[in-house]
Amino acid sequence: MSAASPKFPTKQPAIRRVMMPRDTNAVGTIFGGTILAEIDLAAATEAHRYHPGLILTVAMDEIEFKQPVFVGDLVSFFCECTRVGKTSITVRVEVWAQRAKDRSLRSFVTEASATMVAVGA
Repeated sequence: MSAASPKFPTKQPAIRRVMMPRDTNAVGTIFGGTILAEIDLAAATEAHRYHPGLILTVAMDEIEFKQPVFVGDLVSFFCECTRVGKTSITVRVEVWAQRAKDRSLRSFVTEASATMVAVGA
């Protein structure tokens, strides 16, 4: 994980999603588990660019949430494949929130590295 907050990526995100009230926890912010699930989906989307068959997530590195995500925020998941092995693929995912009240405000939420493995024939 990088120490300094990265710059907002210029490439297209693997996934973009508006956060809804059903995604909130008891204090009114988006569940961390919701963000983790989307990281997993984004990493799988990127991994499928390199392997068309069945893949599963075997590991995700430590995740530290830097900023909260709120209802109405547009959350983007940017991916980069960092390693392609014989049976595994590692994907780095950066998560950014564009604030509902002002889409020009972008907050770096978190980042993760997911390791995906091919299964089956």
